[in-house]
Amino acid sequence: MAFKSGFVNIVGNPNVGKSTLMNILVGERLSIITSKSQTTRHRIMGIVTGDDYQIVYSDTPGVLKPVYKLQESMLKYSEDALEDADVILYITDVLESKTKNQFFLDMVNRLDVPIVLLINKIDLADQAKVEELIQQWHSLIPKAEIHTVSALHKFNTENILKRIVELLPENPPYFEKDRLTDKPERFFVSEIIREKVLELYEKEIPYSVEVVVETFKEEESIIRIQTVINVIRDSQKGIIIGKGGTALKRLGSAARKEIEAFFGKKIYLEIFVKVCKDWRDNAGRLRGFGYDL
Repeated sequence: MAFKSGFVNIVGNPNVGKSTLMNILVGERLSIITSKSQTTRHRIMGIVTGDDYQIVYSDTPGVLKPVYKLQESMLKYSEDALEDADVILYITDVLESKTKNQFFLDMVNRLDVPIVLLINKIDLADQAKVEELIQQWHSLIPKAEIHTVSALHKFNTENILKRIVELLPENPPYFEKDRLTDKPERFFVSEIIREKVLELYEKEIPYSVEVVVETFKEEESIIRIQTVINVIRDSQKGIIIGKGGTALKRLGSAARKEIEAFFGKKIYLEIFVKVCKDWRDNAGRLRGFGYDL
């Protein structure tokens, strides 16, 4: 049997379960997951290699109409994912507005690659509602084949994996067999810390934060990591730190435990907070933080 490989890019609106599905399909926790929108900011690759196939998944930010340059970069990741895909996984759910971001649906309809549309969270709807949604999505993206899933409960995800393998083109593998992602270790440290910010802080704080790993020193029994949380205003710095540093200690403790679980090793973690005014709208700052513009 010929070897099959290809790029399977996951796109859709915010909060429909793209990152949850990506982690399940890859079998590893690569994308951070929270209930807040705009959790995913980068395009994150996850690689699954079997005996006769290699799937290169890409998780992308939720599609939105940009308000500042950071969001322009996030939208670019999603649009780029349409251009280099061998298979598109378009994720929706039983709750979202079906015509939200119609401009992106129009782009999807112009594609000439297989489109697999997954209606997620079907555990939250009855059969009649699901059947109604299937018909509506058939009219919105006629060329898509439609499947129902519950990523959270891993319902039908095995069948989706089998279908993806069937749709892959015949190609040699793009990456070595044991490669899991294209991102460096530092990236996952910064993402875990940002996930904890999203979980522990309210309102605008999580959306004003960018985490940078300054040093990452791996020793035999411990990894020593120094990081900086960048915020936009002095008042946000005070909130992140909290009275007597209590909020920052809580954040550091939660992040350290998660990072230790990720690397399977003891972690010494230092977190500093710095004001970096208007970084979300500064092209130079964004490029320095690793965003494409």
